[in-house]
Amino acid sequence: MSGRAAITVLGATGSIGLSTLDVIKRNSDRYRVVALTANQDVERLAALSLEHRPRFAVMADEDAAAQLYDRLRRQAPDIEVMSGLDALVRVAGLDDVDCVMAGIVGAAGLLPTLEAARTGKRVLLANKEALVMSGSLFMQQAKAGNAELLPVDSEHNAIFQCMPQGFLPGSGQPEGVVKILLTASGGPFRTTAVDELSGITPEQACSHPNWDMGRKISVDSATMMNKGLEVIEACWLFAVPESMVQVLIHPQSVIHSMVQYRDGSVLAQLGNPDMRTPIAHCLAWPERVDAGVDVLDILKTARLDFEPPDLQRFPCLRLAQEAWRAGGTASAVLNAANEVAVHAFLDGGIDFTEIPRVIESTLARVTPREADSIEVILREDAAARDCAAELIAAGQRRQAHL
Repeated sequence: MSGRAAITVLGATGSIGLSTLDVIKRNSDRYRVVALTANQDVERLAALSLEHRPRFAVMADEDAAAQLYDRLRRQAPDIEVMSGLDALVRVAGLDDVDCVMAGIVGAAGLLPTLEAARTGKRVLLANKEALVMSGSLFMQQAKAGNAELLPVDSEHNAIFQCMPQGFLPGSGQPEGVVKILLTASGGPFRTTAVDELSGITPEQACSHPNWDMGRKISVDSATMMNKGLEVIEACWLFAVPESMVQVLIHPQSVIHSMVQYRDGSVLAQLGNPDMRTPIAHCLAWPERVDAGVDVLDILKTARLDFEPPDLQRFPCLRLAQEAWRAGGTASAVLNAANEVAVHAFLDGGIDFTEIPRVIESTLARVTPREADSIEVILREDAAARDCAAELIAAGQRRQAHL
């Protein structure tokens, strides 16, 4: 990249997007914003657009885009406001964009992230669902487009930093690596009695002990589905079998992940739990820039604890591992059912412990197919959503009759 790198931020109003824009602002001599996107948060995207002055501001929701246009037309008439999936895909693949932050949560980010890969961008992959849903297709698109896939998830970024010199995600299995140690905080319910989990409220589930994240991702962390999705993502990014990925509960969230080598060495990446560190690493790679993050004080890190995950407490991790082994569209079905179940939980429609039950029943009912086209993947995604929604509705009807 010559001059200032041109950036599209998909999901600009979320926690990843805001952290990305903070890093960009701290390094404005190196980066410029070309496009910002959001779902429905008009107020925040309007403020971000006025601050960063992109050429394009995109709302996924058409009504929200109309409101955004009204907000910007006097103060920033040069910013083109667009709406819908086609617009998201367009700004992800703009010819003059060097780098795309894929920060849209869930399946909604799949197509624009695929477009960024297809058009050869540096893709800062914070949307793990793109790989979970369409791993083989996504990696093919990235290879054909000569894209750079740089993982932003703190764990995968840590793994990347611990890989052999010159290794890039998507380039094959790294030489000499025998195991990836994927750390997890264990979320807010690591020590809660299993028989008390059904009474967990959305507010409790969204109160993560270490990280400041969006509500959906916070619930995924509480169920450890987030870690299950990360196992699948790691298998694709680093071309390793699931048997080489070991999940470890590490409640301090200081070691973000580790890589074990054939010679007995184990390399770890440590840092304060702040997403600006992996974002800055991916933006500047192979260089380093200021991320605005305090340096880890090793002397204040009194202890580092590790324990294996309890699959009785965290059945979502087991379900993700089983979906990976099943292959085909099973991972897309898993992801879709999880999104529906988490949404229902956040809306008060199901108990916390119903989330894995809805996912497991959906996986049993929606038969995996060969994930050989985006059309098949999206069709199975829709089928899984319908199935999960019907399971939830049936459960609610049963409860109403009790």
